[in-house]
Amino acid sequence: MKQIRIFLAFALSAATLQATAALAQTVNTIDPALRQRVDRIAGQVLEQTGVPSASVAVVKGGKLVYTQAYGKARLESPIAATPEMRYSIGSISKQFTAAAILLLQEDGKLSIDDAVGKYVPGLTRGNEVTIRQTLSHTSGYQDYWPEDYVMTPMLKAESAQQILDTWGKKALDFEPGTQWQYSNTNFVIAGRIVEQVTGQPLMDLLTRRIFQPLEMKSVWNSDEAKLTQADATAYYRHALGPLRVAPKEGRGWMFAAGELAMTAHDLALWDESLIAQSILKPESYKLMFTEVKLKDGKGTQYGLGVDVRERDGHRSIEHSGEVSGFVSDNEVLVDDGVAVAVLTNQDAVGAASTIARLTALVLIGTSAGTAAEKQALAIFHDLQQGRIDRTLLAPNLSDYFTDEALADFRDSLGPLGEPISFHQSGDQLRGGMTYRAFQIAYPGKRLVLTTYTYPDGKLEQYLIAPAE
Repeated sequence: MKQIRIFLAFALSAATLQATAALAQTVNTIDPALRQRVDRIAGQVLEQTGVPSASVAVVKGGKLVYTQAYGKARLESPIAATPEMRYSIGSISKQFTAAAILLLQEDGKLSIDDAVGKYVPGLTRGNEVTIRQTLSHTSGYQDYWPEDYVMTPMLKAESAQQILDTWGKKALDFEPGTQWQYSNTNFVIAGRIVEQVTGQPLMDLLTRRIFQPLEMKSVWNSDEAKLTQADATAYYRHALGPLRVAPKEGRGWMFAAGELAMTAHDLALWDESLIAQSILKPESYKLMFTEVKLKDGKGTQYGLGVDVRERDGHRSIEHSGEVSGFVSDNEVLVDDGVAVAVLTNQDAVGAASTIARLTALVLIGTSAGTAAEKQALAIFHDLQQGRIDRTLLAPNLSDYFTDEALADFRDSLGPLGEPISFHQSGDQLRGGMTYRAFQIAYPGKRLVLTTYTYPDGKLEQYLIAPAE
């Protein structure tokens, strides 16, 4: 009876906490028109990919302005997804491990240029490989899980040390610092270094130094325990077969490389902190956000635990994640104060990245800003209706737009509706004209428009094709 009373008391306490957290997870201060575009992106991507659900959080102006969930979090007894539900974030967890290392460097307890063997003995060439190289995937340690499915050995528990005894003691795949190759093993090493230096579990440091200050109340260590019935269920498919409940990896396999689960809301709180630079010191963020170069000077498009990209001229600090039954994507346009966190509950499908990138495009306002873009978009709208303003066209292009051509443009473009984004991606001079290329984005579809314009403004070309 004592055990039952303790369990009931815990259950009631957990239910109260869940209800309290639920009140804090729904945010809707976004412009209604922008909200409609976000909803449209998420809904159409789920429809086209067949992924059961997505939870989305949007940061604009450096603040969380919108959370919403779409689709079904559970299919067996259908339950709609809600913003209060947690999803595993997979390898997005790596940036938290990298932040833990940087916090310890700020504390004077280590340097990222220390050899990993100083803290974790027995690793291959551990006296040469640096912590920085593990955090940037330039170490040469072989990845213990490159597959997109759970292998039979992974269904059983494994310790971090056992993983390192197998993969951390193999010959390196390349000389340290000479190549970039994604490897989960690197972050198991980094996680063990945190524990060796602090004498406490990695999660304890993350909770005390990051999760609690940012009030990320939903964070769950899914390496230690499976998500609850109140959270999203994980799914996978065999080829084009039905969705099935995904198997859970054995305890220990996700340590420091993909162990975290949370709501999109709480991941967006972390994104706010990346934009505001509120947890680490400025020099640590600079280290994290700066592309690591190889010894030959080539770029890697990777910092410390994060991808470092240029998205349509905007700096993006981002990462995707995948564990059994879940895929996530987190895009932070740090200079724009914009971020999109997307969590989905089916593995091996890129719906999360598609939603995140299209939503980010909408948030930074890349749709038809220049005069050339506005004219090209206006013509696009006309062609969706099967009409063209011939006063804009040079004779050759006017001849090109026959009744047949106009009908084909109308029938193929009209059903697509309004583009998610429409922007110029390049221009150059050729044949006495200005050549321009435009990218047109829809959920699940991208088009390329090419134009030639004479100095007098007349169009000699206006052609649309699928993006390759």
